[in-house]
Amino acid sequence: MGLFEDLKALGVDIDGGLKRLGGNEALYTRLLNTFVKAIRGQAVDPDFDESDYEDVKEKAHAIKGTSGNLSITPVFEAYTEIMNLLRAGQPGEAKEVLKKVLPVQDEIVSCIEKYAK
Repeated sequence: MGLFEDLKALGVDIDGGLKRLGGNEALYTRLLNTFVKAIRGQAVDPDFDESDYEDVKEKAHAIKGTSGNLSITPVFEAYTEIMNLLRAGQPGEAKEVLKKVLPVQDEIVSCIEKYAK
């Protein structure tokens, strides 16, 4: 199996991501590596407190956007829910969603890193 097959097995919509990029697999692969850097730079700690609230919203929004553009569906859907909960003033519920998605997110990042050149 290769990168795209492994990511599909993790719920990533490779076909949708490639369609957005006109089928350019090399560009999609480069952008996946950019996604990894974004995750590393924008990581959201599930134990955030109220003083970090705005920072958490900014980071979650950035991850949501990046994952959505690349059709990294499990991450995109979770961060969409996290953003909705944060906007609704429900940080406790957002933390629970974040705790559930982090292992999936880490698995996707590890998969991408495994194939990085």
